[in-house]
This record gives sequence, C-alpha cells and structure tokens, in this order.
Amino acid sequence: MRADPSDQQQLLELQLIDTTATQLERARLTRPVHARLDALTRARLAAHDHLVTVMTEHADLKREVAKADADVQLVRDRAARDQGHLDSGRGTAKELTALQHELASLARRQSELEEVELELMERAEAAESGLAQARTALAEIEADIATAQEERAEQVAELGARLAEVLAPRGALVGSLSADLVALYEKLRASHDGVGAAPLHARRCLGCQLELNAADIARIRAAAADEVLRCEECNRILVRTAESGL
Repeated sequence: MRADPSDQQQLLELQLIDTTATQLERARLTRPVHARLDALTRARLAAHDHLVTVMTEHADLKREVAKADADVQLVRDRAARDQGHLDSGRGTAKELTALQHELASLARRQSELEEVELELMERAEAAESGLAQARTALAEIEADIATAQEERAEQVAELGARLAEVLAPRGALVGSLSADLVALYEKLRASHDGVGAAPLHARRCLGCQLELNAADIARIRAAAADEVLRCEECNRILVRTAESGL
C-alpha cells in the first residue's frame, strides 16, 4: 500500500486524536467518584437493611409493652374488685380470708408484671433511640449519594465536552485520507489496543516500544517515501518522521 508522506503524518494526527479520546473515555468510566458511589450504594443497602431490622425490633417491643401493660391492668382491675368486696365486709370469714390471700398473691403478680413491663419499656426506649440513629445514618448516606451524583454528573459533562472538542476535527481528517489507508488503520487499531499507527522514533517503534534491528532499519531506509510500512514486531503501521534516526 502507498500513501503520500503527508497523509502518513496525518495518520499520526488521527492516532493522537483517537488515543486522547480513548483516554478521556476511560477517565469518564474510572473516575474516583464512581468507586465512591459504588461504596455508598452498598452502604445505603446495608443501612436500609439495618433500619428495617431496628424498625421491626422496635415494633415488636411496642407490642410487647402494650401486652405487658394490659396484663398489669387486668391484675389491677382484679385486685380492685377483690379489695372492694373485702372492704364491703360481706361474706363469711373464710371468704374474706380467701380474698386477703388472693390480694396478696395479686400484689406479688402485679409487682412481677410491672418489672417485666419496665424492662420492656427500657428496651423499647433504647430501640427507639437506635431507630432514630439508623434513620439519621441512612439520611446522611442518601445526602452523600446525592452529592456524589452531582459531582459525577459535572465530571462526566466536563469530560464529554473535552471529548467532543478532541473528536471535532476527526471527520474532516478521515475524509482527507484514502479509504484503504483508513480501513487498514481502523482494523489494526481494533486489534492492537487502540493503536493502529505509530511513529518510528530514534529507531524505536512507539507502538510496541521495541528498537528495530539493523536489517529492519536498512529495509526502511530503502523503502520509497510513499510506501506504507509495518512494524515487524507489532504489525502496526510505522510512520517515518524527522526523529526516526534513519
């Protein structure tokens, strides 16, 4: 394949554009804010799960407190009825004595139930405090995510603008080159990590970074100026420049 030396130099310009565009694309996908958002998303999921657990525990304890309070009230009501009967003095001595024993038993039962209720109320209070903390933690993470999303949007927009600026001259540059040369370049670029053409600099291919041997240098010296050369090591298009060291 043959191409004017000026076209080969333009091919290097095209490669520079594509390399810069690739770097910008990678930068857009690998910004630290992406990793931070991933970590925050995982933290939000964990915080949400914790909040659900704490809410469930708090709701269960509230039901237990309500039940304990109802149990205490039943004992109180029974004791009040028994005390009323006892105070009325109606009934036989045996019946009144039985009421006294039952009142003593109810007092002990009420004390036990009130202790259980107090413990449950303390646990419910602690759970309510934990619930508030869990809600605050989740809200803080949500705020951090919103901030990170704004930062990511700004960075993506900035990189997008830079990418558009870099790619702006590409269409005209491609249009000025022969279709065969561009097709070869694109094919090599697709299979060689985005680099289809590289300059020969100080007898070294800047595509594979290997120094050419004496035989290759002699071959290149003897080649016509419009001959499209290929690196023997990496097979990329090799473009001669004033710094090739020939």
